[in-house]
Amino acid sequence: MASFKIEGGNFLKGEIKPQGAKNEALQVLCAVLLTSEKIRIKNIPEIGDVQCLIQILKNLGVIIKKNNIGDYTFQAKEIYIEYLNTKKFFIEYGQSIRGSLMIAGPLLARFGKVCMPIPGGDRIGRRRLDIHLRGFESLGSQIVYKENQYFYIYSKYLTGKYLLLEEASVTGTANIIMAATLAKGKTTIYNAACEPYIQQLCRLLNRMGSKIKGIGSNLIHIIGVTELSGCTHTILPDMVEIGSWIGLAAITSSEIKIRNVSWKNLGIIPNTFKKMGIKLEKKNDDIYIPSQKYYRIKKLLNNAILTISDAPWPGLTPDLLSILTVVATQAKGSVLIHQKMFESRLFFVDKLIEMGAQIILCDPHRATIIGLNHQSYLRGSILNSPDIRAGIALLIAALSAKGTSIIKNIEQIDRGYENIDQRLRILGAKISRIV
Repeated sequence: MASFKIEGGNFLKGEIKPQGAKNEALQVLCAVLLTSEKIRIKNIPEIGDVQCLIQILKNLGVIIKKNNIGDYTFQAKEIYIEYLNTKKFFIEYGQSIRGSLMIAGPLLARFGKVCMPIPGGDRIGRRRLDIHLRGFESLGSQIVYKENQYFYIYSKYLTGKYLLLEEASVTGTANIIMAATLAKGKTTIYNAACEPYIQQLCRLLNRMGSKIKGIGSNLIHIIGVTELSGCTHTILPDMVEIGSWIGLAAITSSEIKIRNVSWKNLGIIPNTFKKMGIKLEKKNDDIYIPSQKYYRIKKLLNNAILTISDAPWPGLTPDLLSILTVVATQAKGSVLIHQKMFESRLFFVDKLIEMGAQIILCDPHRATIIGLNHQSYLRGSILNSPDIRAGIALLIAALSAKGTSIIKNIEQIDRGYENIDQRLRILGAKISRIV
């Protein structure tokens, strides 16, 4: 297993272009299964989770042509659906990434059956499957579930229905939308997730011939059609990676320009970093972060401590809380980080405490960070990446720390970040990949 060796405490400078959005890529790649015609997708990130899903599609029989870096054409003309029943799929691929779950909706809609293992992914806490399964059931499917192993879903045909989701699940919403595109009649989804990546999926499906209204809201209406056609789609830049670069620039007092960020799809992310005292400027569609020796956390109007918490879109994505936690360790002031959605995501702060951070882990969901204001720096350490987002947060911490750090289990970081060490070296970081 590979590791990163990092010599921290260096000033970084330069321009960076964000990769394509991981979460959007996993959704739109599954959507190619809805038609036998060609779908061309551009700006696909070359990361571990996406490559795993592309391999699943290939093993299902999807014809895949790589036109250029991040540019692929897919054609799901003849699908070998029995592949889903093989041990190879269950062990090697299906349980590796949670995104594999989203092939269920398209395959159920087009072929009337699908067998899926319980999906894998990050160990960040309980992540519900019932939004997906109850959604399919409401559309007329029958489900055979073997606890902690697999579920088999089948239906003679799907029929549109009104669905009120108990939770605005992003992957659950995506799965149900894809299944409903080929269902008979009208499907209405209330309390649907409305993240930009869900909006992108809906726009792709409409270009394929779907009839989806309410895009961008939590009330989605879908009129089922009999078949879908091909088209071309370009994936948005990854908002979480953009937030990672902002956090890196701030904590290392570096000067970085992030190019082509799609500002209109960033929501409250820029303002959240501004609350941390971080200066950033909008230059056309770029973000410019000037070098700052210090940044002060803003207090609330009643002088109360700032609380930053995650929420469904247009609230703050939970994927950025790990980065914000690290950034807060060198701020002036204190902040309460409240991770509402996943009960295991803040446990990585133990490693930050070992590096010299002043953090009180109040409970599995809340941590109070007392900023060091660059008066006392983090120390280099031997670290282990527990998941994608904690992994990049620890990497950012190591780049700001004094001394040498080793980060193990970097396969977790590679799952979500494209050539991260090469791109950091371009900015001046001293990082190497070692075996």
